[in-house]
Amino acid sequence: MKEFELKYGCNPNQKPAKIYMENGKDLPIEILSGKPGYINFLDAFNSWQLVNEVKKALGKVCAASFKHVSPTSAAIGNPLPEKLKKACFVSDIDGLDNSPIACAYARARGTDRMSSFGDWIALSDTCDEVCARLIKREVSDGIIAPDYTKEALEILKQKRKGSYNIIKIDKDYIPDVQEKKQVFGVTFEQGRNNFKIDFDLLKNIVTENKDIPQSAKEDLVIALITLKYTQSNSVCYAKDGQAIGVGAGQQSRIHCTRLAGNKADIWHLRQHDKVLNLPFLDSVKRPDRDNTIDIYISDDYEDVLADGVWQTLFSEKPEPLTREEKRDYLSKIDGVSLASDAFFPFGDNIERAHKSGVKYVAQPGGSIRDDNVIDTCNKYGMAMAFTGMRLFHH
Repeated sequence: MKEFELKYGCNPNQKPAKIYMENGKDLPIEILSGKPGYINFLDAFNSWQLVNEVKKALGKVCAASFKHVSPTSAAIGNPLPEKLKKACFVSDIDGLDNSPIACAYARARGTDRMSSFGDWIALSDTCDEVCARLIKREVSDGIIAPDYTKEALEILKQKRKGSYNIIKIDKDYIPDVQEKKQVFGVTFEQGRNNFKIDFDLLKNIVTENKDIPQSAKEDLVIALITLKYTQSNSVCYAKDGQAIGVGAGQQSRIHCTRLAGNKADIWHLRQHDKVLNLPFLDSVKRPDRDNTIDIYISDDYEDVLADGVWQTLFSEKPEPLTREEKRDYLSKIDGVSLASDAFFPFGDNIERAHKSGVKYVAQPGGSIRDDNVIDTCNKYGMAMAFTGMRLFHH
């Protein structure tokens, strides 16, 4: 297939639209089901690059959940602890522990479930039956993977009455070294961002604390590769093999850090016993549970506990999760990793990161206030590596 006609571009008025290879070669994909759109393909190709790079860097399967050309999360296939399974709504998935690719997607989808509603999925490896069963019951636009088992493909083709978007990517495809795009009729050309992100990038540790354990190095690599495919400015928090908070597309870096930190905090709080034991009625659907949990965790929890409201959600009125309880719970979080796609200009970013349990940091460095940022890290005993490489993505 040399080109694929699209229904429209970013918006319905942007017609005609298509994807094709300028060199006349065949597209590196096979569409197995559905008719993906313009934004679907943007998500598909960006997300595939992310999971493919993580797989090459760490040698572990990876999955990503994408929305509007930025990842909500990316994760490797580490087994999920029981509390995390419950928080991700996957404790009932048979065979999950024996499927690394399903574990990877369960983590990625479960990180920021509200943002992942209607996501695009990318898998670094073959989609198996377990992963397909997980995907089938989530609201999702489509998936890209290098292959699918026969059983997985049959399951996925049942979504959306047979119209679910399923793309198979040639895992050996390598694009041209130069890339082009047009803005306002003007053609831009640049070399592809082939910068390799691996453990060597973390050798220049500039803080008093020089100790970054292997698990944190993996988290930092995941965070950095995630940022490479996130709309800038961007900051990413990571823990236990997954991105747990992504702040994308903000004009101010502190706003990125706050946004990503708030998401990371919510991810942690979703595993609080009070949240895990909310007495939802069986009639409450999964998206409504996600919305309710986010409100319950927020300072607006009275909204879901008000008379006339809680009765439609719960079998009995739950106790509130108070500000004091949340502060106490989050104060015990430690060992979180944080990466930034450009340098931190002020120590306030580190102050905010500390509140979310950050212990390890990777950023390019190069600010005239690097000393202030380093001093702030030293104040909290953090270890910070200067990568020397900016990772803007637009």
